Amino acid sequence: MSQKFQAAVHHRDDISYVKLTGVIDEDNELADLVDKIPPGTAVIDLGEIERINSCGVRDWVNWLGKLESNTTKVVLVECSPAIVAQINLVNNFTGTGVVKSFYVPYFCPECDEEKVLLVEAADMGPPPHEPPTCRCDECDLVMDFDDMPDSYFAFLSNQKKVAEPEKINGVIKEFAPAEGEKSKIRSRVGTTSLSGASVSSLPSVPSLPSISRTSPGSQPSMRSASGSSPKLPTHPGGTTGVGLRASGTFTNPGTRPGFGTNPGTNPGTGAAAAIAERAPVVQPKSSAVIYILVGVLLVAIAVLAFLLLSGK
Repeated sequence: MSQKFQAAVHHRDDISYVKLTGVIDEDNELADLVDKIPPGTAVIDLGEIERINSCGVRDWVNWLGKLESNTTKVVLVECSPAIVAQINLVNNFTGTGVVKSFYVPYFCPECDEEKVLLVEAADMGPPPHEPPTCRCDECDLVMDFDDMPDSYFAFLSNQKKVAEPEKINGVIKEFAPAEGEKSKIRSRVGTTSLSGASVSSLPSVPSLPSISRTSPGSQPSMRSASGSSPKLPTHPGGTTGVGLRASGTFTNPGTRPGFGTNPGTNPGTGAAAAIAERAPVVQPKSSAVIYILVGVLLVAIAVLAFLLLSGK
């Protein structure tokens, strides 16, 4: 079997437990599993599927169709974020099957850590669906949901109930034993596959970037004479600081020590421009002042002439 795709099948009564690991692409070998899964219920564990491409989606849908033609009911458990993305994109990705549980991705902006939380579909309740609260193991702060709730939980609107959930839970506990509550929270780094090989990361799916993720010191600043680095205020009209415009004046990459760490800017040039614009401008004397001085001088001459003439 391919190194990037692995599968293991276990049986208990009329339930088959199928564990899939790795990448589902054109080398998935799903067709070889059809004869290993008898009629009944197939519990498919997708918690360690890292990625699935278009060829993998095509083979996956065909594989589920063959299982269902053999009167096999499909129950998907621990669906990774990569699988959840395909469930929301492809209408018949689950066939006539049902999603019992799935992973929800989170991100900690303080520790820069990503985690996934295992959630039971039955516990999500009616729409609108909101992600459960998940805390970071490092700093114990509430983590940010790493996707859009409306799109990520869209598949729950057409969710069906799982038949014989207690029986299926017994099979899951037997072939995928949990380690307390911590088993529901898995880091995307350092997981282990079914064969014991290390997997670089748990499944992930590209998501919309977070708007609030900014690093300290990301805004350009100017050091004062005292050594402090005050942030430049932004004024209406597109002006940042005094004489610094925010309209693409700084285009050279790189920074200088003491002027902030925002890439793609040249705060040194901006600082020079600010100093140049802040320098006092000497305005020329008004011509009116000159006229006044000349007028005063003429009056003084007239008074002096009058005094001289009157003295004679």
